[in-house]
Amino acid sequence: MENLLKKLDLTSLRLFVAVCQERNIARAAEREFIASSAVSRRIAEIEALIGLPVIQRGSRGITVTPVGETVLRYALAIIGNIEQMSAELSRFSAGVKGRVRVVANLSSIVQFLPEDVAAFGRAFPDVSIELEEENSADVLRIVDEHGADFGICNPVAGSEAFEQLPYRQDRLAVLVPGGHRLAEAARVSFDDLSHDSFVGLRSESALTRLLAQQASSASRQLDVRMRVSSLDALCRMVHAGLGIAIVPEPVGLLYVNTLDVRLLPLADAWAERHLIIIFKAREQLSASAAALVSFLGNQP
Repeated sequence: MENLLKKLDLTSLRLFVAVCQERNIARAAEREFIASSAVSRRIAEIEALIGLPVIQRGSRGITVTPVGETVLRYALAIIGNIEQMSAELSRFSAGVKGRVRVVANLSSIVQFLPEDVAAFGRAFPDVSIELEEENSADVLRIVDEHGADFGICNPVAGSEAFEQLPYRQDRLAVLVPGGHRLAEAARVSFDDLSHDSFVGLRSESALTRLLAQQASSASRQLDVRMRVSSLDALCRMVHAGLGIAIVPEPVGLLYVNTLDVRLLPLADAWAERHLIIIFKAREQLSASAAALVSFLGNQP
């Protein structure tokens, strides 16, 4: 029996299924456009591999033995799986050309999407991608209104209503001016920053809401000196000494060697964040969108 995997081929299984369904070797051969002798030879090879008869021949056709019924059940499952795989791969094949609309939050665009979209483009050069930046709440709204094929955002209120896949995760860190009192600290907690003034992102961003939520949980209010619309501007404001900022760690690392700032790991558990891919329903995705979703969902 250990030789079955190596010696039992799909053609033999397909012909065996045809014989079982037609209950006649000649009709099965006609259906499969092959000689009856070739069908008989394939059946004999299956029986030789198993060591037991799978059919019994009679004047009115064939009957399937109990062993044959077992083989038939598995053969149908194997052939069905192959057909499903073919159908799924056809979606990818059909998706090599097309247009995909993606709406994503700032964190995913700044940190991950440029490289991931470029890698996808090398595999699918004829798929054009329209990428729009919005805050996480608006990502949900736009996808719900069919304004984009899918979205990428942080898990926020309402995201549970969508089908979703994990995309990436990041960790928040504290960016401080070079002369800040904590500039040489190995790591800090949110409580260590209770007396500092902050530079923040616009009020509707997921990061702003997260910080406001954590401040509220600690019964304090953030002293936000100013708000800007981009992480680049946020880092430059810290460099100018206008306050400190909490930013995704990979973003802060881009500036530690070019600006007079220090990046300090944030020790709080909530500093580890997750990004998700959301969409209305997988079966509603176009072939191109499904290909991109699968590609992004398989990133490390």
